[in-house]
Amino acid sequence: MALCLYGWGWKQPSRLQYLVRGELWGAMLPLLPQYCAPPLRRFGHGPQKSHSLKESYRLLQLPDDQESSQAQVKEAYLRMAKLYHPDSGAPTADPAIFSQVEEAYRAVLAHVSRQQADLEEEEVKEGESKRQAPQHRHYLSYEGVGTGTPSQRERQYRQHRVDRATEQVLDYRQRALERSAAAEEGAMLKRDVRKRSRQIKITQAVERLVEDLIQESMARGDFQNLSGAGKPLAKFDHNPYADPMTHNLNRILIDNGYQPQWIVAQKEIRETMEKLRGGLLRSRANLGDPLTPKEQARWKEHCQAFGDDLARLNKKVDNFNLIVPLLSKQMVHFSLQREMDRVLLADKEKRMERKQEIERERMEERERANAQRDARQGLFSWVQNLLK
Repeated sequence: MALCLYGWGWKQPSRLQYLVRGELWGAMLPLLPQYCAPPLRRFGHGPQKSHSLKESYRLLQLPDDQESSQAQVKEAYLRMAKLYHPDSGAPTADPAIFSQVEEAYRAVLAHVSRQQADLEEEEVKEGESKRQAPQHRHYLSYEGVGTGTPSQRERQYRQHRVDRATEQVLDYRQRALERSAAAEEGAMLKRDVRKRSRQIKITQAVERLVEDLIQESMARGDFQNLSGAGKPLAKFDHNPYADPMTHNLNRILIDNGYQPQWIVAQKEIRETMEKLRGGLLRSRANLGDPLTPKEQARWKEHCQAFGDDLARLNKKVDNFNLIVPLLSKQMVHFSLQREMDRVLLADKEKRMERKQEIERERMEERERANAQRDARQGLFSWVQNLLK
């Protein structure tokens, strides 16, 4: 029979002491593997990168043997987009390469996000394991709730758990109601957006149809035989289809020379483009033909300055396309190579015209000299005949 040391003598353990010891050992046995097992995950290696992921790192010019942050991945993507985006205007722009860069950016960003999520999850688990108390203390301390004898504390703890469960149910129901209300609001917002987009599409389609019909009528010459063609429009005193206040305000703006913003922007873009072309043409005319090495360097400098000005002008074109009311009035970007070829062709034509003009002047001078010589010879022969 088992004996225990109680006080100063030996005494047989009671039934309650057996039960307490059994509960303690039953609660501590499941914790032994948790606290005694070696942390093998810390000494393991991370997941190896696949060949496609390494290729994605190579496309973004990132080191595949080091871990990169999301900021570094985004910076690398922006750097490659400036080189290969079709609308960047760079000489290395390539849609195929840019699509590969975009897919690589998504793959690398997803890989980095997974790594950070795994690392945070491991840190949270380690923190919880450090803060976790042995299981038997949970049943002995009742989470610090209640006072009095163990039976009284147990009853108080049960009531505390009931109250806490009730609060959690109420919180869950409140969050469910909030989610349902947000979903209904989002659905209504989506319906409104779809309705507005449908109305805008219909309006733009009608405007394009009307514009196409007007252009076809002008091409057929339906507007050539109208009465008052070529004369300014008479000022209407009344427009039955418009609000009188709006009509008067529009008339005041027209009388004072007001023009819509997109018309002013279009005029500014055209004038700026003509000025840039004229400047580049004058710079080419001041150089010889063919170009010497020094003149070639100067021509490259002029072309580079022209390219910078053209990039700024293309930004104005983008702003113009955002405010122009008709799709048929939108403008495309000016191409640097096309404009340079156009200037070189115009310079070549001017040089040919100048050569032809010089040849024409020489022919006229030669004809005048021949005419003077013939007249002088005729005068001498007339004098000789007269003296005879």
